[in-house]
Amino acid sequence: MIVSEYKKFSNYKSIIGVDEAGRGPIAGPVVAAAVILPDSFLIPELDDSKKLSVKIREKLYELIKEKSVDYSIFSVGPTIIDKINILQATFRAMDNAINDLNHPGDFILVDGSYLPSKAPDIELKLPAKPIIKGDEKYFCVAAASILAKVYRDNLMKNYALKYQGYGFESNKGYPTIKHKNNLKKLGPSAIHRRSYKPVREIIGKNN
Repeated sequence: MIVSEYKKFSNYKSIIGVDEAGRGPIAGPVVAAAVILPDSFLIPELDDSKKLSVKIREKLYELIKEKSVDYSIFSVGPTIIDKINILQATFRAMDNAINDLNHPGDFILVDGSYLPSKAPDIELKLPAKPIIKGDEKYFCVAAASILAKVYRDNLMKNYALKYQGYGFESNKGYPTIKHKNNLKKLGPSAIHRRSYKPVREIIGKNN
């Protein structure tokens, strides 16, 4: 059951929720969002972004931006993902999203098993806790998951206009059968992650 983070962590007054979208796709960036909600924040539909319809996600995206104390969204592109790997790129996106907030938080909740500070070049300035399935447990993490997901989906829709034929408007860069078939026909675009196996194999066959 999802609850307010301020009920569980009542010692803190300004809690930052952090989540990402886009670790699994073979194209496009990974996106992280950081968000601080007021302790009075309550939207009945708020939940893990993966459980929500597109229509509800988009409605909540606007509400969260409007009602939050502060929010930040940061993306790391495929070139850097290929260079430092997806986990490190995710940590970098999260760290930049946190640091880009204008409002000082006093505690961080990060969705997943690890904090961004697991990366050797990242040091968090606030106490923090990783929460497995945090987007199903706390409002601020669910809100961050929605911001990251909708922002990334919109990016991929725009990329679909520039890189036509891959179906980015529908697959959002994930390795669907149709996407992989189109990739074989067209070869990788500029936003495909060349370190990912389906893309790497096609590059190898074309060389």
